[in-house]
Amino acid sequence: MTFHLTPRTAILLTLPPLLWAGNAVVGRLMAHTVPPITFNMLRWALVLVMLLPLAAWVLKPGSPFWTHWRRMAVLGLLGMGSYNALQYAALKTSTPLNVTLVGSSMPIFMLTMGRLFFGATISRAQAIGVTLSTAGVLTVLTRGDWTQLASLRLVAGDLLMLLATAAWSLYSWLLIRPPKNQPDPPALRGDWAAWLMAQVVPGLLWSAAFAGVEWTVVPNLHIDWGWPFFAALLYVALGPSVLAYYCWGTGVAKAGPQVAGFFVNLTPLFAAILSAAVLGELPKAYHAVAFALIVGGIVVSSRK
Repeated sequence: MTFHLTPRTAILLTLPPLLWAGNAVVGRLMAHTVPPITFNMLRWALVLVMLLPLAAWVLKPGSPFWTHWRRMAVLGLLGMGSYNALQYAALKTSTPLNVTLVGSSMPIFMLTMGRLFFGATISRAQAIGVTLSTAGVLTVLTRGDWTQLASLRLVAGDLLMLLATAAWSLYSWLLIRPPKNQPDPPALRGDWAAWLMAQVVPGLLWSAAFAGVEWTVVPNLHIDWGWPFFAALLYVALGPSVLAYYCWGTGVAKAGPQVAGFFVNLTPLFAAILSAAVLGELPKAYHAVAFALIVGGIVVSSRK
């Protein structure tokens, strides 16, 4: 298959990082408006409603979804039920810029999980790249002061985002490694809306279960109903979910996964700009150092 990066494809691949950065900023804005796990559940409930006109057939009897429901349940748990909920929870105590930079450690988790659980090999260039990316993540976690590494006390949000990144890495591997005796049906894989719907349905069930635990365990929870809440909910459902998923899938198909991977690292940059504009949280020098290390690591590890 031949891949080409055209201006139109570049725009398609740039929109998702922008929308995902906006997701982090909105999650920070809603940190004291709605409980994070509940916000995640409501997000995917609205996504489900949006997808019904496009892929309602997925839920009909005889659909491939029911044959593959166990696989979809695992993907929904890791992708929708866990990753996004942990990210929103992380934003209660960490900043959007920190969260997206820690999330940029994805290649570290991807390579490690691939080596440990999926038999993937790690090249010398990838090892060097992981070292650089790790240095970038540690720069964020230590707030640029490496002398504090021995007595490092992580913010709860940083730890939650590390856990979220690990969950997404496992989700990504499982996404491309279906069971050998049960490959993903073309009817689902060939339709982005159907493929997303097949994961959203179990993901929403997981999210609802986690939200129930949240309201049971955490005291004095509340939702501030009003236009800011509804506007935020509409944005995270339409932008970072439906629109970003469509643009990313289309862009990767045209440019290839290796080229597309570089665009993900625009997310911290967009998060820094949006945080400064919306939240007044100006980036610091160590953020620039961390970003350079993380991107440098990914560039090195992606070279042939």
